[in-house]
Amino acid sequence: MSLKDYIDKFKKKYIETKVSYAHKPDFKPSSIVRKHIIFSGKVQNVGFRYETYQLANSIGLKGWVKNKVDGTVESEIQGENDKIAFLISHMKSLKRGRVTDVKIKEIDLIDNDNSFEIIR
Repeated sequence: MSLKDYIDKFKKKYIETKVSYAHKPDFKPSSIVRKHIIFSGKVQNVGFRYETYQLANSIGLKGWVKNKVDGTVESEIQGENDKIAFLISHMKSLKRGRVTDVKIKEIDLIDNDNSFEIIR
């Protein structure tokens, strides 16, 4: 195993543990929405997509996340509005990255969106 592979494995394990211990509130049912989100700042090469993926899966959200060539991270997230708001707040609070701006636009729901994935 190369040093880079070892570091990537360690980073993923760290994020998985962090998300599993994150305090997740008792969410009250809220409306189902789909949001297009663009995170700006130091959001690439810090595990941002993987943490988004892990947290989204742990609270039952659907959609995708990907890096953009301009240095931002783009995502479409579908689920209960309060859960999406929690995910955005959590991602803005990361210490190893720095979110300087979040653009959010509500978009149409997608039927049969059954998973959350990282688009490479």
